[in-house]
Amino acid sequence: MAGVAVVTGGSAGIGLATARRLAERGWSVALIAREPARLEEAAASITARGARVLAIPADASDAAAIDAAAERIEATLGPIRAWINNAMSTIVGPADKIGPDEYRRVTETTYLSAVHGTLAALRHMKPRGRGAIVQVSSGLAIRAAPLQAPYCAAKAAVGGFTDALRAELIHERVGVSLSVVYLPAVNTPQFDWSRTRTGRNQVAPDPVFSPALCAEAIVGAVESPQREIWVGRSTLMMAAAQAIAPGFADRKAAEAWDSQLSDGAMPDRKGNLFEPVPGPAATEGRFGDREKPTRTEFWTSRERDLLMLGVAGSVFLGSAAVAGLLSAPRRLLRGR
Repeated sequence: MAGVAVVTGGSAGIGLATARRLAERGWSVALIAREPARLEEAAASITARGARVLAIPADASDAAAIDAAAERIEATLGPIRAWINNAMSTIVGPADKIGPDEYRRVTETTYLSAVHGTLAALRHMKPRGRGAIVQVSSGLAIRAAPLQAPYCAAKAAVGGFTDALRAELIHERVGVSLSVVYLPAVNTPQFDWSRTRTGRNQVAPDPVFSPALCAEAIVGAVESPQREIWVGRSTLMMAAAQAIAPGFADRKAAEAWDSQLSDGAMPDRKGNLFEPVPGPAATEGRFGDREKPTRTEFWTSRERDLLMLGVAGSVFLGSAAVAGLLSAPRRLLRGR
């Protein structure tokens, strides 16, 4: 299936890990990111893997820039077969200490970037009737956490947008897949780039997973589309807790306040919310000593559906057996 894949936020972290994995599997890759120097370094690392690559400096929250990028990619590399919406930014702090401009900016970079990327991809994929669009989301879209209200809300909005659009594509019988990949805490440089307003540094709470695991799941969603994928045991547990016992999940989330913050004091950081910050084209962050060494820990909605089908079948058979006993003659129930 290899063709042309686009990765927004592709100059570091999960985006770069995904782009490299795609290149290893024979894809041509277009990278979109804000920081030109890091973007060129990322592109060079993919070229070294023998893949064609196109680096486009652009802000994914700028709809016109993303439309122009899509046109340039089609003209340079060829028809877009896959589009991965990975761009994001965040601010860490109590909800009532975050300003309206900061809420707006997180919404633009984390939610609207996915909207703009999806619609740009659809303009090219829909007439051809094929393609794969992947939304890189978070377990925090399912079970929100304290200190990250703007980010949690933006990621939840991505899910609502994607579900609505998926229904439209089904109605129109358009063969473009839409997948959402929910990620856990991941060891990426983002934890050094986030804007903070807590007097402490942001840290990744345990368990921490590798960008390579996330890349495997995302590339899997491209090459074998699934409606949803949950990466890491913590993401699966968050989804289950929110579905089964949301009040309990609220209390457990409240306990996560300190687990997201360093022990020592640190001045608040401006971060990359409004402007990119310098740094290398690295996939890994500073939590390597706590990173889980797995590249297979993710589950798909297909597996969930099969599990639920099995549970429903067991319940049905059990109910039928009980109904049969209750409707049996009294002498049978008494063992006579």
